[in-house]
Amino acid sequence: MKELERMYEDLGVSRAVYAYGEEILDCLKPRFAAIDQNAEYNQAKVLHAMQENRVDATCFAATTGYGYDDLGRDKLEKVYAATFHTEAALVRPQITCGTHALAVALSANLLPGDELLSPVGAPYDTLEEVIGIRPSKCSLKEYGVSYRQVDLLPDGSFDYDGIRAAITEKTKLITIQRSKGYATRPSFSVQKIGELIAFCKSVKPGVTCMVDNCYGEFVETIEPSDVGADMIVGSLIKNPGGGLAPIGGYICGTAACVERCAYRLSAPGLGQEVGANLGLLPSLYEGFFLAPNVVSGALKGAIFAANVYERLGFRVVPDGKESRHDIIQAVELGSAEGMLAFCRGIQAAAPVDSYVTPVPWAMPGYDAEVVMAAGAFVQGSSIELSADGPIREPYAVYFQGGLTWYHAKLGILMSLQKLVDAGLAKLPE
Repeated sequence: MKELERMYEDLGVSRAVYAYGEEILDCLKPRFAAIDQNAEYNQAKVLHAMQENRVDATCFAATTGYGYDDLGRDKLEKVYAATFHTEAALVRPQITCGTHALAVALSANLLPGDELLSPVGAPYDTLEEVIGIRPSKCSLKEYGVSYRQVDLLPDGSFDYDGIRAAITEKTKLITIQRSKGYATRPSFSVQKIGELIAFCKSVKPGVTCMVDNCYGEFVETIEPSDVGADMIVGSLIKNPGGGLAPIGGYICGTAACVERCAYRLSAPGLGQEVGANLGLLPSLYEGFFLAPNVVSGALKGAIFAANVYERLGFRVVPDGKESRHDIIQAVELGSAEGMLAFCRGIQAAAPVDSYVTPVPWAMPGYDAEVVMAAGAFVQGSSIELSADGPIREPYAVYFQGGLTWYHAKLGILMSLQKLVDAGLAKLPE
């Protein structure tokens, strides 16, 4: 242990910070054991889907051009559908990110005159322009789709009376964001999402329910598609890509919904028949296979961070004892200086660009400057160790990822070290 302590010291973590972290870890062993059990179940689920669909070496062959008869691509989509228990799936490198996947799903399944409803308050920042909350070219609003939202109640629960009143003849699609995004509300359990979907469908049986599943995949043993969601949507450079997928997104759901998404992504009449894999399939398959284990490491990191900072008096969401439904950990640091110090620590712990100093900048799709620490092998991959947040009250930084638990641990300790060095946090006596 002394050698390990010296290694952490070489990496920039003082003995005092290291000792504080070890003290915290002693209390987390039962929770970490439960996470390992969930990961084992999810690993078996993915493995079963791959075996059931007879994945073989020919699935990894590269295709170019139109991508007609791309067996590996088509089989990958069957693996996703089998894992998430849906009728169909669209999993493509042509989907550039989670926001793109959501935009495809929404625009494919909403027509002029339809209304989109969010019963969980405001959507993630980058969706504001997709919807048209903030004016943007080619938004849903520009194409005649209206939008309505029902805010959460003060205690973070669903406003069922408000939702009932908001569902009208025009309501075509209901979008539910599983993770908190840049907000300090709770993330929702799959069970709670299922209850919300059941309520919405009891009010209007034909309504389509879509869940933004980003950051939530494999955190629990079930997914929103197991509890009534017509579509679940996410990014391959988050949880299901396992840190290996270099690009991509997925849409899993009913055959009717996914078919429309395929037409929107490519063109009417072409759908899923086109879209070459460009030699990316080995990383997409292997990343998905590794994802349950990678997510378990990220989840341990989030819980560790919550306990480290909560004990020092910072507000954390979720708190150190709450059940977990995504990999994101919010820490309210009280100032822009605190956010910058935290992010400098995460960056300093990275295997890539560790020498870089994060600075706030005007990222596309956000209404405030964002500071981001992201020393990742895949640019912008948030299943890799990263931290970011908009420079605005309550000055919360959002920590997520870590391809291994040990890297996540180092990042958290480095973030604390930077805060201690700057006089913005004080270790217990």
